[in-house]
Amino acid sequence: MRHMHDEEADKPASGVRTMNSVLSTLRVFEEVAQRQPIGVSELARCTEIPKSTVQRGLMTLQQAGWLKVVDAERARWGVAPRVLALGLRDCGKPDLKEVAGPVIKRLAAETDETVMLAERDGDNLVIVATQHTDQIVRVVLDVGTRIPLLATSGGTAIMARLDESEVEELFTHELPEFAQNPGPDFVALRRDIALTAKRGYALNGSSSWYRPQVSSIGAAITDPAGRPVATITLAIPDMRYTRAQEKTFAPLVVAAAAEVSRLLAEN
Repeated sequence: MRHMHDEEADKPASGVRTMNSVLSTLRVFEEVAQRQPIGVSELARCTEIPKSTVQRGLMTLQQAGWLKVVDAERARWGVAPRVLALGLRDCGKPDLKEVAGPVIKRLAAETDETVMLAERDGDNLVIVATQHTDQIVRVVLDVGTRIPLLATSGGTAIMARLDESEVEELFTHELPEFAQNPGPDFVALRRDIALTAKRGYALNGSSSWYRPQVSSIGAAITDPAGRPVATITLAIPDMRYTRAQEKTFAPLVVAAAAEVSRLLAEN
């Protein structure tokens, strides 16, 4: 017969195991959010958590609606839209989606093209809101999609407002998830960044290494300190884009980004 004190001694041990399980699951979630798309083996390596524990954490987070399989063929995981739908933000800071929502909706109506709002997260932009055109042929990217700063007009707009040393640091980072792509031409990218800094917006043509046949115009959103924290991008199928549209659309994109920057400063 077990003594009472033996049963009581088991309770703290059980509590520690439960806490460790929760912490491991949260660690898995954080790594997926930062590295997506990512597989179980890579997660186990970077977290130093056993594969079986990683797998259990993934299944728990999938059941809760936080993560999803984004590449079934290679069993790679990413963040589910539910995460961004919560509108999580630092305490006391205005919600970017809430502030920018009416602005990107108006821009989409003015241009009849897709508008994307993306927030910077380290080396990447994360799409937090989209406003689609009703046209049959259109550019579509899901909320939650992560795109390297080096790959888009929005990223170029961000880099045009960073110190040169910060940009050069970004150039040294590898893009393993895009290993099959030719990758950025850094000479051309430096030229684009300089030109973007002069005119206030970035262009991404059909020759882009990331998404060929898509043209886009991006402008940076800044925080009250003037640091680039997000972007507004107008994305147009190349079959419908003409160079003449730059004169009409670019000022609208710049004005929209400036308006959101102002609203962030006022809130």
